[in-house]
Amino acid sequence: MCGAVVAVGTYELSLFLHIAAAVVGFGATFAMAIAFPLALRMDPRHLPYVHRLSLRLSQYFVLPAIVVILATGFYQVAEGNWELADFWLSAAIAIVIVLSLLTGAYFIPADRRLEAMVQREIDAAGPGEVVLSDDYRRQAQREGGLGALTGILVLVVVYLMVDKPGL
Repeated sequence: MCGAVVAVGTYELSLFLHIAAAVVGFGATFAMAIAFPLALRMDPRHLPYVHRLSLRLSQYFVLPAIVVILATGFYQVAEGNWELADFWLSAAIAIVIVLSLLTGAYFIPADRRLEAMVQREIDAAGPGEVVLSDDYRRQAQREGGLGALTGILVLVVVYLMVDKPGL
């Protein structure tokens, strides 16, 4: 080392944790947009794994990330020159709350339900061809549509954080 000391303050640490939580918490969820169609094309017998993976991502990545994002975000508001009434900030907080509600109230229960449903359909097929019910397809399509919407919402929050419109 050249004798230089790098000083990192609590605000910078908070900002790092905030961004890292967003990347880690939501990054993998974007891959789920291709996981389901890929599993369906390869063999529907892979679908229980896809639902279990989505469930675990929601439980162990998304929800903890939301806690870190909100905690560090509120710290940054308290320490920085931000106001909760600023459009970009209040909109971002509202979207993060919507994302947490969708994750806890919809995605987690839906993946549990869809995993069990598709596993029953696979078991019923035995070694033969798996024919997915219209009900399963409809519910899986709804989850995929809401997943796309949440991806857009995540990108909207990123835009709001970067551009801070109205400032």
